Amino acid sequence: MRSLLDAWSWLFLILILGFFEIYAQTQTGGTFLFRVYSLQAIGVAASQILLLALGLTLVIVAGHIDLSIAFSTGFAAVAMALAIRAAGDDPSLAMVILAMGVGLLAALSVGFVNGWLVASLDVPSFIGTLGTYGIARGAALIVAGGATVSIRSDHARALGNGQVLGIPVPLLIAMILALACHYLLKHTKFGAHTYALGANRASVERAGVDVKRHLMLLFLLSALTAGVGGLVYTGRFSAGAANAGEPILLYAVAAVFIGGASLTGGQGTIIGTVIGAFIIAVIQFGLVFSGLPPYWQFVAVGLVIIVAVLVDQSKHRVVGGGS
Repeated sequence: MRSLLDAWSWLFLILILGFFEIYAQTQTGGTFLFRVYSLQAIGVAASQILLLALGLTLVIVAGHIDLSIAFSTGFAAVAMALAIRAAGDDPSLAMVILAMGVGLLAALSVGFVNGWLVASLDVPSFIGTLGTYGIARGAALIVAGGATVSIRSDHARALGNGQVLGIPVPLLIAMILALACHYLLKHTKFGAHTYALGANRASVERAGVDVKRHLMLLFLLSALTAGVGGLVYTGRFSAGAANAGEPILLYAVAAVFIGGASLTGGQGTIIGTVIGAFIIAVIQFGLVFSGLPPYWQFVAVGLVIIVAVLVDQSKHRVVGGGS
């Protein structure tokens, strides 16, 4: 039973892929999955979710939450767009790279405030990051003058719309970051301390780990991956918007919990988050493919979140019953 519960996200992904493929074959006479366009569209949608969810996974494994990632993304998108606009029409690659650095610094500033509030002032992460959610949102809107900041840059456009061997650049970026985060969480002391912090903070402190420093790094990493999402957004739409990450926040949180993270911390994997992101992306594309209105996506993802929580509770009951 525990093995089935652990593998439910994989099984669910296979199930929904099979469902939409059968629907396509019977209703349209075509295929849902075995088309280049479908695979690319699902990959890009999953990459948007992943870029917010990867750093968030680390924070949730440690027993905390980061609600500010939506506007870390937006702040980074606006900062990058303003820096590119300041460089003139179609700036050089060096200037675009510099603008990307400005965007990441904007996102990291949000992560630093989060880490300071949670690690140094012991503010509960839910409240602290909810506060910085509002601050980052307001700061991005103020900096952008309350409007979307459009740009003209082929180099930036390639970041969000380019392909390498048929693979969308956003997906490549997301998978490289996923591999890096997976290695960090599974094969380093930092990752071991993150799991231990989520399971039992007191024992980690007794072991001599600098918990405050560790929490600061976690929130900086969460802001960093969300910031990369902002850079990709600016490149994809040739514009920076303060609300760039707001529609994806629900999906990012859902991907982490669908992937097996626990509400109480101490559990979760990057691979699970990747599967969770692809489940949501398949649902999004599948519902559009089926001709349903887009707002049904929220209903479907909400139901999957509830299922993920029920699965998590069932795991605890199974473990408790076996102990």
